[in-house]
Amino acid sequence: MTPQHEHSVRITKGELVLEGILGLPAGPRGVVVFAHGSGSGRLSPRNNFVARHLQQNGLATLLLDLLTKVEADDRRKVFDIDLLADRLLLAKGWLEKESQTQHLKIGYFGASTGAGAALQAAAREPSNIKAVVSRGGRPDLAEPYLPSVIAPTLLIVGGHDEPVIEMNQAAYELLTCEKKMIIVPGATHLFEEPGTLEQVAEHAGKWFRRYLKGVE
Repeated sequence: MTPQHEHSVRITKGELVLEGILGLPAGPRGVVVFAHGSGSGRLSPRNNFVARHLQQNGLATLLLDLLTKVEADDRRKVFDIDLLADRLLLAKGWLEKESQTQHLKIGYFGASTGAGAALQAAAREPSNIKAVVSRGGRPDLAEPYLPSVIAPTLLIVGGHDEPVIEMNQAAYELLTCEKKMIIVPGATHLFEEPGTLEQVAEHAGKWFRRYLKGVE
């Protein structure tokens, strides 16, 4: 069942229409935009799980399909980090004009390839972006942009996700912003093991609460 404070939204630019779900708890202190990984979208059960946790902690959430249905069938677009970052910036502009969210600080939560898009978007247009969290992400896909990211960035990786750990460690070294890397013991890439996704949500919630609300 969909919580009462969630409703469907559409973000448009010309003929482009992106479908999203905006979650608005009472008196939100910030809003987090989700950038999904390849083959995923606004209905991703993992990102919805994290979004509900953030909502319970007083943060608004925007779960968004960064690609249209036609685009999502094109593997080149699925891994087009520049395009995905463009769409995140479109969402950022929408939030900054929407009456319910225009006063809120913004954070990005990126999963898998979406993490690369989130970091690129944060570097390209840093105004009002106060925090970035990556879950099992590919921040290395935003390598040229990493030294320009100024938003505090948290990288969360599964302890059994060896190749992605190495990619995150390399990206971590390139980040010059306030940063932290957390390895969740026993977790694989999708954090399917019992209790591991809960740990992701807890770490993300603490990070966003700290930087979007100004409290620990």
